Amino acid sequence: MKQLPDISTQFSEWYQEVITQAELVDQAPVRGSMVIMPYGYAIWENIQKRLDKRIKETGHKNASFPLFIPESFLKKEAEHIEGFAPELAVVTHAGGKKLEEPLVVRPTSETIIHYMFARWIHSWRDLPLKINQWANVVRWEMRPRAFIRTTEFFWQEGHTAHATKDEAEQEANTMMDEYIDLAINYLATPSVRGYKTENEKFPGAEFTLTFEGLMPDGKALQMGTSHLLLQSFAKAFDMMFQDKEGKQAYPYLTSWGVTTRLIGALIMTHGDQKGLVLPPNIAPIHVIIIPIIRKNADDKVLTRAQELANELKDRGVRVYIDDDTHKSPGAKFYKWELKGVPLRIEIGPRDLENNSVVCVDRLDGNKQVFSLDTIVEHVDVELNRLQDEMYKRAENKMKSQWYQGEKLSDFAHNLETIGGFYEVGWCANSACEQELKKHKASIRCIIAHETSKLCFFCGNVGSKQVLIARSY
Repeated sequence: MKQLPDISTQFSEWYQEVITQAELVDQAPVRGSMVIMPYGYAIWENIQKRLDKRIKETGHKNASFPLFIPESFLKKEAEHIEGFAPELAVVTHAGGKKLEEPLVVRPTSETIIHYMFARWIHSWRDLPLKINQWANVVRWEMRPRAFIRTTEFFWQEGHTAHATKDEAEQEANTMMDEYIDLAINYLATPSVRGYKTENEKFPGAEFTLTFEGLMPDGKALQMGTSHLLLQSFAKAFDMMFQDKEGKQAYPYLTSWGVTTRLIGALIMTHGDQKGLVLPPNIAPIHVIIIPIIRKNADDKVLTRAQELANELKDRGVRVYIDDDTHKSPGAKFYKWELKGVPLRIEIGPRDLENNSVVCVDRLDGNKQVFSLDTIVEHVDVELNRLQDEMYKRAENKMKSQWYQGEKLSDFAHNLETIGGFYEVGWCANSACEQELKKHKASIRCIIAHETSKLCFFCGNVGSKQVLIARSY
C-alpha cells in the first residue's frame, strides 16, 4: 500500500485515499455512485443497529415504500418540488415504451408515504402514526465525494402524523435528541444543534432542526435533520381524519433522517496519518489478535489465541484473529492500524512462556503488557477509555475552531483560509445571508433566536445568533 497523503496539508486527498486503502468503498461505474465494501458496510450496520433499536423503542415501526414515485405526486406540494427539481432523476421509458406519466426515482419519500397515510388515517384513533423506512435514495450530485455527497446513498427516513401541532413538534425534537445521542455516545463526534434558516430548511417544512459537525479541515458537515412539516403535505394529499369532536381535521406531520454521511463524519473527525481511528462503540472489530508465529510453536500460539478470542466474544467483544501466514507481523500491524481497529493484541511463544500478551491501542499507540489471566477485563476497561477519550479530543478540537465573529469583513479571510465556526449576530434578512455566498459559506444553523449581537453584515441589531461556516 502506498503512503497516505499528509492529513494536515492534503486533507481531501487523504480522505479519498484512506477510504480506498481501508477497503470501505470502491468506485462504481456510474459517476457519483459508490460501492460500499463489507468493512464499510459493517460500520453502517452498527449505526443502523443502534438507531433502529431506538427508533422502535420510541414507538415507531419499520415499513418499506416504492423506489419510484409518480411525477404528479411531487407537483402536489409546490415548494417541495421546487426545492428538489435540480436533483431529480426521472424515468420516462420502461418495458420498451414511453410511460404515460414519468416516474421520479425517490429523492425522499414524503409524497409517496403521505399518499399512503391519507389511505390509512381516518380517525383520531389512528394517530399518532409513526413509520420509519431504511432505504436508498437518489439525488443527482454534481460534486460527488464518497459518503459525503453521492448520487445514490443509504439512509433512514422517519415519517409521522399527529393530532396536534404540539405532539408533532415534540416528535421532531425527540428524534433530534436521538441523533445527538448517537453522535456523542456512539460516533464520539461532537455536533451543534440548531435551526436551519428559511433559505436552508427542507422544502415544504415549517422548520428544520439540524445537527452540524465541524471537520478538522475547518468545514462544517450537516449530519442529519428533523423537520416539522405541519399540514401542507396533508392538505396536498387530502389527508384528513375525524377528531374527538367529530370534526374533520388535517394531521400535523414530521419527517427526519440520517444517512451514510455519518460514516464520512466519523472518518474525518477521528482519522490520523496512519488511517482510520474508529470509536469502539461503532467499530466492526474491537480487537485484532496477531499471533506471532515461529517454527515448532504454531499450534500452541494459535490455540491460545483462539481461546482468548472465544473468551472475548463471550463478553460481547467483536474480535478477529489475523493468522495469515503470508504476511509479516509488521504488515499486519500496518493493515489493522489503517482500518482503525481500537485494540491490537500480540501473542507469541515468549508471551505464552510469561503468561502475558502485548496490548496496543490505536489512538496513541500505547503498548501495555497484561497477564493472560486478566487481559479480558483490561479489554473492557480500555475500550471504554478509548470511547470517552476520542469524544473529548474531538470536542476540544471543535472548540479550538469555534470563533466569536462580528463583522463579515473582519473574519471573511479566515473563514476562507482556516475555516471554522463563526458565531455571530444576524438580522434575519435574507440579503445579508446571501452575502456569505461570495465567500463560499452559509449560515449552518440558528443557535439562539434572541441575541444582543449586531448583524454580521448590515450592522443592525441582530435578532438571531447563528453559526457561519464553509461546508461540504
